[in-house]
Amino acid sequence: MGTKTTIPREQDVSHEWLMIDAAGVPAGRLASRVADVLRGKDKPTYTPHIDAGAFVVVINAEKVKLTGRKEDQKIYQRYSGYPDGLKRVTARAVRARHPERIIEHAVRGMLPDNHTRRRLMTRLKVYAGAEHPHAAQQPREMKLA
Repeated sequence: MGTKTTIPREQDVSHEWLMIDAAGVPAGRLASRVADVLRGKDKPTYTPHIDAGAFVVVINAEKVKLTGRKEDQKIYQRYSGYPDGLKRVTARAVRARHPERIIEHAVRGMLPDNHTRRRLMTRLKVYAGAEHPHAAQQPREMKLA
């Protein structure tokens, strides 16, 4: 007899809390790792239709590293929906006003483009400094290799 494949059930999955320090880490490497953890792809029981991911708290977002000349050359765009409503901002300006948006934007781009992404993004908590209000959840520190 061969081995049996077990598929986890939604009610058997527990969502743990993880904390990642973004200081000095390249934004793309951080975002790809966070996206995998949010989806649960880091677990051996990963199943695409089961929500088995963790809550992720990212601290020190203002110290995330952008390689090369991305600080001045990378452009973030948004459109208001009105004529002439296209807004373009450099990464340097985004870091100055809302440093957490650099990580949120990168992670959002690495998640599937459907309702799953909206649900997973609610589990991502990004903070510019070292302080966060999730001490009660006792997040486990996660090191990036």
